[in-house]
Amino acid sequence: MAQTEVLMPKMGESVIEATIIKWTKNEGDKVKADETILEIATDKVDSEIPAPSDGILVKKLCKEGDVIPVGKAIAIISTDGAADAPVSAPVAEAKKATPVAASAPVSAVVAEPVTRFSNSGRFYSPLVRSIAQKEGIPANELETIPGSGKAGRVTKNDIISYLPARQANGGATVSKPIAVQETATTVIKETPAKPMPIGVNDEIIEMDRMRKLIADHMVMSKRVSPHVTSYVEADVTNLVLWREKIKKEFEKKEGEKLTFTPIFIEATVKALKDYPMVNVSVDGTKIIRHRDIHIGMAVALPSGNLIVPVIRYADRNSLLGITKQVNDLAGRARINKLVPDDTAGGTFTITNVGTFGNIMGTPIINQPQAAILATGIIKKKPVVLETPSGDVIAIRHMMYLSLSYDHRVVDGALGGSFLKKVADYLEGFDMNRTTW
Repeated sequence: MAQTEVLMPKMGESVIEATIIKWTKNEGDKVKADETILEIATDKVDSEIPAPSDGILVKKLCKEGDVIPVGKAIAIISTDGAADAPVSAPVAEAKKATPVAASAPVSAVVAEPVTRFSNSGRFYSPLVRSIAQKEGIPANELETIPGSGKAGRVTKNDIISYLPARQANGGATVSKPIAVQETATTVIKETPAKPMPIGVNDEIIEMDRMRKLIADHMVMSKRVSPHVTSYVEADVTNLVLWREKIKKEFEKKEGEKLTFTPIFIEATVKALKDYPMVNVSVDGTKIIRHRDIHIGMAVALPSGNLIVPVIRYADRNSLLGITKQVNDLAGRARINKLVPDDTAGGTFTITNVGTFGNIMGTPIINQPQAAILATGIIKKKPVVLETPSGDVIAIRHMMYLSLSYDHRVVDGALGGSFLKKVADYLEGFDMNRTTW
């Protein structure tokens, strides 16, 4: 019988594994080439896996909730219409248990699920969390395992190497506590929250997977970074009038709609070149200054969740190039067609709270970046202008910009100067500009 293996696809350089969310086909179902047979998720985006050929799905090699490495077989499709033939040798090999699955449980107590980030801000990959759950390792014990990964992260090898010693010790913690220097953060002891009273008319809504990831990431960011927010008001009249004048010509000539977002990104890139120490990340006690500028762009999804695709090499792109990336990423984000690399590698983030009619915001830093800019709504306001013949009151297009930054590495003078520079570029926009 001719068989085809369905493999967990490579979804970008930054992704080595994915979680199976849902099978959309059952064993014995007929499938067509490119028809979706299951849905998977990484820490950043959800994706659909299509059938590689016509046939019958004869075997699922994984269950919903399993974390599968890239390149591993996840299903078998019979391409000659027979659904009851024996599974081929490659399939049998794919079904062999990993060393983790083969190890005997070391504790009769099943641990509570480990969150993506611990109270100390330490990151745990889906695979490490899955192993900890299977082996009954609670979150507080996982914190004691020395990590050999970046910034002290626990890798698959670290936790597997830990298991034999743990088993010999009867399932108790055997590793010494992690030093503060290894995690670059201090463990915060929290008082458990009191149970929330639920009224008879209240509705309980379980967070979906993406909302849980967002919640974990936001809480971790506030724990890790001391946030400071600065504000500035900008007169963007010239910018607004220029866009209004050329937007139809721009769309007709380039086939792209010109929103304010690419213009904000262009000004931010110029300011980051002037103040490169804002385009940084923190790794323990090290500051990583990024030579390239990759701008994250917060996008609200129809589900109410948020995702941050990245404008790659924004410093090397023209306004037209930035516009094309913005429109492409925003469009694919709203129909769930982003790939993991679309959201990886950002060095600075912009969120446009003005889209929702807000005048300003206090955004949370998108770790491991050091700053995030919020752009408010543009509104007409009476403003005092200084002229050679005296002060006058005029109607101008005004907006607020707010910058949240990590006070460990960005002081008030740097953060404030950078924010003012962004405003200066927006206010000094050339109304006679003819190139983009």
